[in-house]
Amino acid sequence: MIDLNSDLGEGFGIWTLGDDAALLDVVTSANVACGFHAGDPSTMRRVCAEAAARGVAVGAQVSYRDLAGFGRRFIDADPGELADEVLYQIGALEACARAAGTRVSYVKPHGALYNATVDHDAQAAAVVAGVKAFGDLPVLGLPGSRLLHHAEQAGLRPVREAFADRAYTAEGTLVSRKAPGAVLTSTDAVLQQVLRLAEKGEIVAATGEVVAVEVDSLCLHGDTPGAVEHARAVRKALTGSGVEVARFVVE
Repeated sequence: MIDLNSDLGEGFGIWTLGDDAALLDVVTSANVACGFHAGDPSTMRRVCAEAAARGVAVGAQVSYRDLAGFGRRFIDADPGELADEVLYQIGALEACARAAGTRVSYVKPHGALYNATVDHDAQAAAVVAGVKAFGDLPVLGLPGSRLLHHAEQAGLRPVREAFADRAYTAEGTLVSRKAPGAVLTSTDAVLQQVLRLAEKGEIVAATGEVVAVEVDSLCLHGDTPGAVEHARAVRKALTGSGVEVARFVVE
């Protein structure tokens, strides 16, 4: 069994990004932007309502306070302030989720914060502290990351995640978006990575090394070119291979 998640609600005001409705017909978990890197109250509430109508789990996609940079710039945030900002974002999304008849079921950092919490111990601990202050929610992160280590230490469920449309390093981390080929844009490349992951529990790094990866959830980015086509093809291929696609959180 594997969960499919996607970063959604990443428009802001009059600007839209991705096709939230189409992706919600495919994925089982929705990482909803909470207003710090993208998203606004109306978008948050709309996506929560659409997710609830489809039985898709709602997760808080927390970020640095960086609308201009879409949360993809590292910020040397004070750990105490970062924990409070994570708590704030979860609470804001929870209000929208409740209005839609659902709730926030898990938390996933976005962008530069996600990458930082792989090995930045203080920020990883701060994100977990913010989650723990809200409640005992599962935390999505990269396998072997400091984020998942601290989540487990705090009594939170660590959920291991891989990416369908991102290139990997030999260390099992994501290739920087600044590097050529960091994002897989062809459906064939995405399917090849997903099926190898599902069938063999491994991925091939951009430099050719085979890396063992055990995951509970697979991310399909909503802003990748061809995102909807990729997502539909991935779900069809997984079910065709006998893999059950289902949300990792049970209400």
